[in-house]
Amino acid sequence: MHESLSISLEEMSKVGAKPSRSIDLTHDNTASRLPTYFISHGGGPWPWMKKEMGTTYDQLAASLADMPRQIGRTPKAILMVSAHWEAPAFTVQGNPKPPMIYDYGGFPAHTYEVRYDAPGSPELAQRVQSLIAAAGLPVQIDPERGYDHGMFAPMAAIYPKADVPVVQLSLRRGLDPAEHLALGRALAPLRDEDVLIVGSGLSYHNLRNFGPQAHGVSKAFDDWLGQAVVQGAAGERSEQLLNWASAPSARMAHPREEHLIPLMVAVGAAEAETGERVYHEDAFMGGLVVSSYRFGAV
Repeated sequence: MHESLSISLEEMSKVGAKPSRSIDLTHDNTASRLPTYFISHGGGPWPWMKKEMGTTYDQLAASLADMPRQIGRTPKAILMVSAHWEAPAFTVQGNPKPPMIYDYGGFPAHTYEVRYDAPGSPELAQRVQSLIAAAGLPVQIDPERGYDHGMFAPMAAIYPKADVPVVQLSLRRGLDPAEHLALGRALAPLRDEDVLIVGSGLSYHNLRNFGPQAHGVSKAFDDWLGQAVVQGAAGERSEQLLNWASAPSARMAHPREEHLIPLMVAVGAAEAETGERVYHEDAFMGGLVVSSYRFGAV
């Protein structure tokens, strides 16, 4: 496993909550535009379960840990759109010191004590709210919201020291693909302000159909998804995603689409730019075909 994951549970637990710090979000003409990502965030608190999970997550962990190398610098902040937060309006996390939300069940007791104490950023939250409102989309700020595992599980692999400010942004109830593509378009200016936009979900999410028996349906959907977002013309990508439910095995892969919809935000924020698959397994959890994607040049 990548050496950046060598930080232990004890070490991470000792990391105190970091105070939020002021972030300059003005356009940096000297820095290249950041890409966007749609990542598979894995199941529950997996970075803290190496003993229980063995090598299951090694490939995913390595792909996440490689993201800082890919972008070539540390961003000023990360805007994370997690599958595990839905609200009536798009809701921005405004808490300067977000607490942990242990939004999972049935895991070992120690996983309800883990910490990922990255600072929040009220400045970024206000900027995000302004961009979304300017696009005519409903938006509000939640000053109390904490970090869910759709954020802290992958971030423990990406930036294990929890030293990059992170702001979460909810999905909107109804999970309308067009609306979330529009959300991505509204957020695109952040890429020129050194903010990394990450959609955190799963390319396959059917908890009732895991393992070897799900290989065929996960492969069928993954093949279509790769064709749509990587191999197809960038200009046609959004139209294909609007009709994702007609894809092969779509509703077997996503009986409910909350883990796919963060992809729409990542694509919308880099709509005319190339896509690249940055993570892929053909037998995850014994048989699942799963992928993660990056949009925009690095």
